[in-house]
Amino acid sequence: MNYSNLEDKIGVKFKDLSLIEQAFTHRSFLNENRELDRGHNERLEFLGDAVLELVTTDFLYKKYPEKAEGDLTALRSALVNTNSISDVASELGFNDYLMLSRGESKDMGRARQYILANTFESVVGAIYLDQGYVAADKFIAAFLLPNVDGILAKGTHVDAKSKLQEVMQDKFSVTPVYESISAKGPDHDKTFVVSIEYANGKKAEGSGKSKQEAEQEAAREVLVKEDWI
Repeated sequence: MNYSNLEDKIGVKFKDLSLIEQAFTHRSFLNENRELDRGHNERLEFLGDAVLELVTTDFLYKKYPEKAEGDLTALRSALVNTNSISDVASELGFNDYLMLSRGESKDMGRARQYILANTFESVVGAIYLDQGYVAADKFIAAFLLPNVDGILAKGTHVDAKSKLQEVMQDKFSVTPVYESISAKGPDHDKTFVVSIEYANGKKAEGSGKSKQEAEQEAAREVLVKEDWI
């Protein structure tokens, strides 16, 4: 596979192309192609995860000197969670380079999100091994760290359910009530919709890949709408 377009996009020219090849090789692909003499990406993922955590921690520590440890931890979690880094990987076109089994290649749901997120970490690990910490830092800073502004604006780093319950008990002495509206899609990739009733009969909805995620989104919708974030 030719990785030159990807290298141009991410701003990294690999000295050892076998590293980027390995970063995109899923274990399932090798299970179907046992004759290939290469490793899968899980070790690179392990390494990249550690580099990613250090880079994001250093960035947040310096950018927000006024924030407490708990707030920084919540921001870091939002920056590097599966949804966040799989979105970045998708935007960078990582899907075009994934080497998966025939079964895995057909799944474009939640399982693909996990694969993309793990591949992003594997690419970080590959860059680190090939060119060092500074290059890995530069890659993460270019494509992931700018998302922190959107996270703060939308409040996606906040435990929305806990925050909403706290606000409503303080303002109205009531607890928000959640109701499941629907669950659509195949078992491996369902989308749940939840409604929430809060002050004076007002309602909001949220959706997600689990009931808990949908409840968080519904609560976040209320917090943002009412400017309670």
